[in-house]
Amino acid sequence: MHGSEVVLAEPRGFCAGVDRAIEIVERAIAKFGSPIYVRHEIVHNTYVVESLKARGAIFIEDLAKVPPGATLVFSAHGVSRAVQQEAEARGFQIFDATCPLVTKVHVEVAKLAREGYEFIMIGHEGHPEVEGTMGQLDEGIHLVETVDDVARVAPRQTDRLAVVTQTTLSVDDAAGITAAVKARFPQIREPKQQDICYATQNRQDAVKLMSTEVDVVVVVGSPTSSNSNRLREVAQRKGIAAYMVDNAGELRPEWFAGKTRVGLTAGASAPDVLVQQVIERLRELGAVSVRKMAGEAETMKFPLPKGLKIDEALGETVPAHLR
Repeated sequence: MHGSEVVLAEPRGFCAGVDRAIEIVERAIAKFGSPIYVRHEIVHNTYVVESLKARGAIFIEDLAKVPPGATLVFSAHGVSRAVQQEAEARGFQIFDATCPLVTKVHVEVAKLAREGYEFIMIGHEGHPEVEGTMGQLDEGIHLVETVDDVARVAPRQTDRLAVVTQTTLSVDDAAGITAAVKARFPQIREPKQQDICYATQNRQDAVKLMSTEVDVVVVVGSPTSSNSNRLREVAQRKGIAAYMVDNAGELRPEWFAGKTRVGLTAGASAPDVLVQQVIERLRELGAVSVRKMAGEAETMKFPLPKGLKIDEALGETVPAHLR
């Protein structure tokens, strides 16, 4: 790859929901001291989780592992009502880092359920976001992962049926599955604005655009990250070799042999420091220039939950990077 160029997708990396979730944990540690307990990985990124562990966050799946009276943060993916109720019953001080765009889906499900609706949810089985959304109801929400699943799904009635989706799906896959759902249930109610979030859409659009002008694509993201996996798939579907790496150490020189342009992006939970390290490694492997593509500018910001204001008068210190 000697003399090659690195093309940076725009936008890439952290979204507003991830920024907010990480800041909630950091502020909780600064305000209440460690340990702060977090249910599930705050976001699906190894580097982020390890760096928060080093500062005093303890990640758990089972609330029984959290001592009474402790401070607990729900991850950005959201939780079921059962988890929420158990956490309240155990008397934890709770900060909810669920992405507001996921909460929006939860609110919609609760509202329509009161009106007698059943739901078809498009998403990946076992993903924490799906468990959280499906867990808003005791029954009447049916998961489909593929077009084939749509033929098998069996709601009790079809007069009041609505469709919701995981926020981090492949936009193209979801469109295909939604079309199959509408073909089978023509009356189904759709969200006013699609549930797939702005950041997922923008990052996939940027990779599609980038794929027309590069020979290979690298996605920075962890194996558990849904939206990062989708970015790799988007590039592969454009006929480009695409690889996902958790960090620069996973790059393999043979991926770049004979390639003159390397596309680089990062999932919504991958910090920019990892992207910079990948660029450094690509320079070591022979890349001579880095070019940023033009792309959608993101200005979305989400407010923090109440109770995390740092009070310097009380001797609480704001971590430097949060100032």
